[in-house]
Amino acid sequence: MRLLAPVALAAALLLTGCGTGSDPDSGAAKLSVRSAYIPQPVSDTMAAGFLTIVNEGGAKDELTSVTSTAAGSVTLHETVGSSMREVDSLDVPAHGSLEFRSGGSHLMFEQLRRKPVEGETVTVELHFAASGPLKVDIPVESAVYTPKTGH
Repeated sequence: MRLLAPVALAAALLLTGCGTGSDPDSGAAKLSVRSAYIPQPVSDTMAAGFLTIVNEGGAKDELTSVTSTAAGSVTLHETVGSSMREVDSLDVPAHGSLEFRSGGSHLMFEQLRRKPVEGETVTVELHFAASGPLKVDIPVESAVYTPKTGH
């Protein structure tokens, strides 16, 4: 009986380590945000936002909307060729990223409640099809800011 207790404990610990919750290939998206910024807008009513959503998980997700108390609405835009268009959602691939960058996909802040200025932050909440929302504080940079990441 004394020998069975340690064997049972070791088996239980081994099985606990086989859980799928922390495994990036477990079939769930694992989302984070980096390189976020808003260039100080020249307009009192509109601004653009840029960031990268990283998915280290084994399942894709979709960014379906963005909300912020700083604007009446925040819409998703993609650029195809030289044309910009509003879209309802954008994919965040498994083991990949969704990049919003100058000249490409971006967030459009419309009906600004007040013009954000360099040094401030604008809080947004990113909403996804499968994952819970992500709250992000986006710094406002100079109008001519170029991030080190190149986007």
